[in-house]
Amino acid sequence: MTMFSFNRVGARPNASARNPSTAASDRQPFAVRLASDVLVVAGILALFGLIAWILPAIGEPIGPKGVPSQVSTHLADLPYYALRSVFRMLVALFFSLVFTFIYGTAAARCRRLSRVLIPLLDILQSVPILGFLSATITIWMVLFPGSMLGVEAASIFAIFTSQAWNMAFSFYHSLLSEPQELDEAARSMQLTRWQRFWKLDVPNSMIPLLWNCMMSVGGGWFFLTASEMISVNNRTYALPGLGSFVAVASEHEQLGKVLWAIVTMVIVVPLIDVLLWKPLTAWAEKFRITQNESVQAKTSLVLSILRRSGISDALAFVGRPIADLMFWLTRPLGRTGARWPAAGTRRRTLDIAFMALMAVACLAGLWILVRFISDGEGFAEVGHAMVLGLITFMRVTLLTVVCSIIWVPIGVKIGMNPRISRFVQPLVQVLASFPSNFTFPFVTLWFIAWHIDISWGSILLMSLGTQWYILFNVIAGASAIPDDLREATRAFHLDTRQRWTKLILPAVFGSWCTGGITAAGGAWNASIVSEIVAYGHTTLTANGLGTYIANAAAVGDTGKTIIGVAVMSVFVVGANRLFWRPLQTYAERRFSVA
Repeated sequence: MTMFSFNRVGARPNASARNPSTAASDRQPFAVRLASDVLVVAGILALFGLIAWILPAIGEPIGPKGVPSQVSTHLADLPYYALRSVFRMLVALFFSLVFTFIYGTAAARCRRLSRVLIPLLDILQSVPILGFLSATITIWMVLFPGSMLGVEAASIFAIFTSQAWNMAFSFYHSLLSEPQELDEAARSMQLTRWQRFWKLDVPNSMIPLLWNCMMSVGGGWFFLTASEMISVNNRTYALPGLGSFVAVASEHEQLGKVLWAIVTMVIVVPLIDVLLWKPLTAWAEKFRITQNESVQAKTSLVLSILRRSGISDALAFVGRPIADLMFWLTRPLGRTGARWPAAGTRRRTLDIAFMALMAVACLAGLWILVRFISDGEGFAEVGHAMVLGLITFMRVTLLTVVCSIIWVPIGVKIGMNPRISRFVQPLVQVLASFPSNFTFPFVTLWFIAWHIDISWGSILLMSLGTQWYILFNVIAGASAIPDDLREATRAFHLDTRQRWTKLILPAVFGSWCTGGITAAGGAWNASIVSEIVAYGHTTLTANGLGTYIANAAAVGDTGKTIIGVAVMSVFVVGANRLFWRPLQTYAERRFSVA
């Protein structure tokens, strides 16, 4: 079984062998390597040039009239708006990745922390984007007084909250399902914890993590309008971007300009796929657990150019001293150990004390909330919010079931067939990354023309942005099935039913659980923009918790916002604890590749 990059690492980082891709690039004709170097340098200069062009506008001072509440809808501004939106998305993705590595590792490697961090992640996933904005917009404005950077930071943070949680779930699940023989190999090679992280933990999680990164960006696009046209606490803050452009154009009933924004996104999303996701997914194939090469390797023109250039040598020249330094700094922390040591009497006592402390903290928070709503009207609001939450819960449940029935077989077909994946994967990425709420004005008009009840129509609107969580995770799970197991099913002449019950469904079950958790959480979050939709002077409203929170946040009703967010957290955490977590534990115990 391939040991990822262990064949290039020993007890010391400078004992690594030469990178095959680098060696291959040395055999390239001089003209090919020179052309590749020119293209790579030109791309890097163009990237830094665009960033340098954008940065001054991000930190410009707030004018005497305050933060604008509207943006221009001139079509000539669309390219600049697209750059601003993509910049926010990538910055938020970077911070989401850092958060994922730290949070997921802490939750997987420390048992006590996992008992707090995983339920906390359930709660964070359930808090809608308007809940985060209502609570943090003032903090960001205070941190960056008199500057548009405060509003920019609030917008990036809002996008971050729509990206980070499912990435952290995916990385955490990958750490718990590492093959036993690879874990033993890491310990036998006496890797430091830093080396284990980069030589086993990250490579093992790379394929599902990349797919969840794509899905996270899609989730960020879905909430782009809410994060660039921030309407909280009875105020509106507008930032230049595609989301705010569409919001203003919809408000003024300018369908033509909304169409131009959609055309812009149709150009931007495939460009991101070609320049970022396709090279990364092709590169990640090196981390597949298999003894055989893929039948049809994934290719990328951008990745081929990078491999033929000298950028690998440049990165190695810069990174090797850093790797040496981190090796010596992390040696005192000890060698790689198990996920957590076996519990003894003293450890059980500490566990009980730790959980008691957490219980006291939770009870204190609950007491503060009860005091906040201690009057009769407050408890009546809680009851009303619980009823609305039950309505939204039924919508989320129906959405999850229907999307699973539709997308699990399709995701398996895409993930297990490289030929289909080559052509379908870019289309899936485009559909998942496309901000479906850009189409909400047209969908609203369709609902009105066909007399479709928004109570049912909101399920469709929620699914437009959340169904991809299930599809992407199933594709990742199916594509990670070792070729050896596939060949075994053919060698034993298993029929289609047996292949599904003995290999495919068990192999993708854990990925489906991860996708189901994030899809359900995303659907709850999406309810704030799906249960209440508007076009011009027409507004369609469905009874549900999303509408309750959106209305409360828009007028700055802190009490109702807290109640709505708390009720949503109760529903999400309850569903995760009672349904999703037992399923995920079962998948880890029965169906992990070990």
